[in-house]
Amino acid sequence: MEYRGPKRIRVTQKPMPEILHPEDAIVRVTRSCICGSDLHLYNGNVPDTRVGQTFGHEFTGVVEEIGSEVTKLKVGDNVLVPFNIACGKCIFCKQGLFGNCHEGSPQATAAGGFFGYSHITGGYDGGQAEYVRVPYANVSPTVIPPGMDIEDAVLLTDVVPTGYQAAEMGGIQTGDTVVVFGAGPVGIMAARCAWLFGAGRVIIIDKEEYRLEFARNYSKCEAYNFEEIGDPVLFIKKQTDWIGADVCIDAVGAEAAGNALQTITGRKTLLQAGSATAVHWAINSVRKGGVVSIVGVYGPTDNLVPIGNVLNKGITIRANQTAVKRHLPRLIEHVQNGVLNPKGLITHRLALEDVADGYRMFSAKLNNCIKTVLIPSTAGM
Repeated sequence: MEYRGPKRIRVTQKPMPEILHPEDAIVRVTRSCICGSDLHLYNGNVPDTRVGQTFGHEFTGVVEEIGSEVTKLKVGDNVLVPFNIACGKCIFCKQGLFGNCHEGSPQATAAGGFFGYSHITGGYDGGQAEYVRVPYANVSPTVIPPGMDIEDAVLLTDVVPTGYQAAEMGGIQTGDTVVVFGAGPVGIMAARCAWLFGAGRVIIIDKEEYRLEFARNYSKCEAYNFEEIGDPVLFIKKQTDWIGADVCIDAVGAEAAGNALQTITGRKTLLQAGSATAVHWAINSVRKGGVVSIVGVYGPTDNLVPIGNVLNKGITIRANQTAVKRHLPRLIEHVQNGVLNPKGLITHRLALEDVADGYRMFSAKLNNCIKTVLIPSTAGM
């Protein structure tokens, strides 16, 4: 696929990717996904998203070619490829902060390198394609364990580890009340993973009834429509004896609905780097001394947030792009043991040639779409 401007993508023929560095690999894509973060690009909400870009940061594939210094993979390996482009050697990678690699996007002072995103994250072509060049192939690409369903594997490249890290960053203690804003795939996974850390009560907030019903069934949590409960902050206070939730998770990001001013300034006129409605609700709903965990994506650099409330309430805010490689060993074990069921999130499977329809469906929230997987004609599976 190729980006042609806001809400405009097309299927086109592009040159075959080539080995550009001895640590590169070329991967033939077998599955890729459309992510909620891709919608920020599709809708024109992320700076420096350039015409000609191929999106897609969640994909699996078969190694077709390797550079002369690739030792961890061989031609023919079936791999899942984390969305982070990480060198494995910089000061941040050595701390396990693979989403903050200093080399993957060397011209950016904040963002790391990601597949298929804007040029603020390196401008690398992504996996909504037949073939992808994978830099630093000795670091993040992981051979899919024998017997693992490929549709479980493709969701281990972003959605599962991001939902898991959202819960992890919350520092959830046994019995905590956890509130997740946003019932997209990441929010649903965050709610499910909150139980793994000992939550005593998990609540998810959204406005789409089909998402809320999916979350109730998949994540076994309470789910409420913010258009029906009045002020979500007041609602959560009432639900928690006027104390507030122990942990609040923003799994929405730049395109949050629910506040007219935030929508106008953050989504329509782009006077700030996305609508910060979910951040407001999280900060104002969490208890004093609580934790706000942010995995929803915002564009750089400024947003209108109630920082005074953060100070006065003594809130801890933790936020980051997910270090997929760090979580993979445990998450692979959880999938193999049946603790997590990633492919249960998938509602639609489309041919890569139908990617434009997939974006329209997901963006417009049609056909009860939660998660779409794209299958290239060259998948051979």
